[in-house]
Amino acid sequence: THRNKENRDNSPSKNDAKDALVIAESVSRGFYSEYEPLSPTYDRLKTLMSDREYWVSQQGSLGNRIVRWIDVYFPEFQQVFKAWDGTRALATLRAFPSPRALRKLTAEDVIKGWQEQGMKRAAGALGQAKAEQLLQCAAQSVGKRGTESEAQRDLKRLVELYDSITKALQEGMEEVEALFGDLPLVEQLRSIQGLGSVAIASLFSYAGDLRHYAHGDQLLRRAGLNLAERTSGRYKGQIKLSKRGDSALRKHLFLAVLSLVRQHPDFKRWHAHHVARGMTRMKSILKLVGKLCRILVGMVQRGEDYRRPGIAAAA
Repeated sequence: THRNKENRDNSPSKNDAKDALVIAESVSRGFYSEYEPLSPTYDRLKTLMSDREYWVSQQGSLGNRIVRWIDVYFPEFQQVFKAWDGTRALATLRAFPSPRALRKLTAEDVIKGWQEQGMKRAAGALGQAKAEQLLQCAAQSVGKRGTESEAQRDLKRLVELYDSITKALQEGMEEVEALFGDLPLVEQLRSIQGLGSVAIASLFSYAGDLRHYAHGDQLLRRAGLNLAERTSGRYKGQIKLSKRGDSALRKHLFLAVLSLVRQHPDFKRWHAHHVARGMTRMKSILKLVGKLCRILVGMVQRGEDYRRPGIAAAA
């Protein structure tokens, strides 16, 4: 309706009477698709995954804020821990929220602090080496000084919020796993190595029941991943993705293929084959998204699990 409202009067004006006329005219010409409400289980799943999208974005924002804090007040922290959100790294941020808090401690004190934060394997050769390296970096830190008390309070709030969101995300995924018991297609999709719970839940949330699709191309169109070409006479325009579908479904299909390319032998082989033939990595990933959609709909239609020999032979 947004694109059709200018056809009649060549004007971008908008009002209730014009909207009603545009809608009625579109329906009379058959320019519509029938709406099928989700079943209660799918609807609950979509609500959970929609909430998860919000909390994941909030977790990312908090993570960026914590990384900024580390860069300002304890830049040497990343020399000790490659990932700031690892178990030992987070225990360090909770127990010792500044380099100053570490300067009068021993390696045994650091290990004890990790244990108080719930680490089960805080000691050992690795723990001792990490504790000594952490103390050495804290003694030589060039981080900002003069505002240690304010910085400690800020980090404490950030880490507490990060932990609470992490717990909320874990609880949300537990609820998703519980709902999987009421969905008949979950075990079929899990037969694809590398297709995790988040990807499966996102498919059901944003695409609905896959049994309603007759072909994988319909799923691609639902996600806005179908190709659109602008060609007129001698003019040959570029072929691009239409991006006219559900952006969340498009995102999770893309992420699912990235995971499959890393973990699934067939997808890894297909991706390597595409790249070897001169295709860019991005185009190869998008091509494999189409293959994944066709595989998913084909599995559901036939009621079969993923079988490597059959798929490999068909490819």
